[in-house]
Amino acid sequence: MILLVLVIGIVVWAVGQYNGLIAARNAFRNAFAQIDVQLQRRFELIPNLVETAKGYLAHERQTLEAVIAARGAAMAGLAAAHASPGDPAAMAQLASTQGQLNGALGRLLAVAEAYPELKANQNMMQLTEELTSTENKVAFARQAYNDSVMAYNNRREVFPASLIANNFRFGPAALLEIPAEKAQMREAPQVRF
Repeated sequence: MILLVLVIGIVVWAVGQYNGLIAARNAFRNAFAQIDVQLQRRFELIPNLVETAKGYLAHERQTLEAVIAARGAAMAGLAAAHASPGDPAAMAQLASTQGQLNGALGRLLAVAEAYPELKANQNMMQLTEELTSTENKVAFARQAYNDSVMAYNNRREVFPASLIANNFRFGPAALLEIPAEKAQMREAPQVRF
C-alpha cells in the first residue's frame, strides 16, 4: 500500500513537472508571437516610409535600396524564427537581420534629416512617429519574450525538473538580443563642455 502511494506520488509529481514545462514553453512561444505582430507592423510601415522619401531623396537611391534589402532579409529572418521560436540558430538569424534593418533605417532617417522639405512632410512625420511607436512596442515585446525564455530555461534547468526536461527533450530556448543595440548600450556617452 505504501509503495502504491509512493508510485502514485511520483507519477503525479512527474506529470506536474511536465505540464509546468509545457506551460513555460507555451508562454515564451506566445511572447514571441507578440514580437511577430509588432515586427509585421514595422515591415508594413517601411515601404510607405521609403515611398514618401523617394521623391525627396532621388539621388540617395543606394540608401533606399539598402532599406528595402534589409527589410527583405529581416522578413526572412522572422519567418525562420516564427517556424521555430526559441531555436538558437533561428533567433541569432532574426537578431542579425533586425540589426541590419535597424542600421539601414537609421541611415535613412539620418539622410532625411538633411532635407527640411522631407522632414516637414506630413506623411513622413506621421510614418516616422508610427515607426518610433512600433519600435517601442517591439522593445517591450522583446523584453517580455526574453523574460519568458529565462523563466522557461530556469524551469527546465533546476533539479528535479531537469530530469523530466532532459528525458522529454525540452531543449534550451534562446534570447532575442539585437547585436547593434547591445553594443550601443555598452558605449558610454561622451559629455564635453
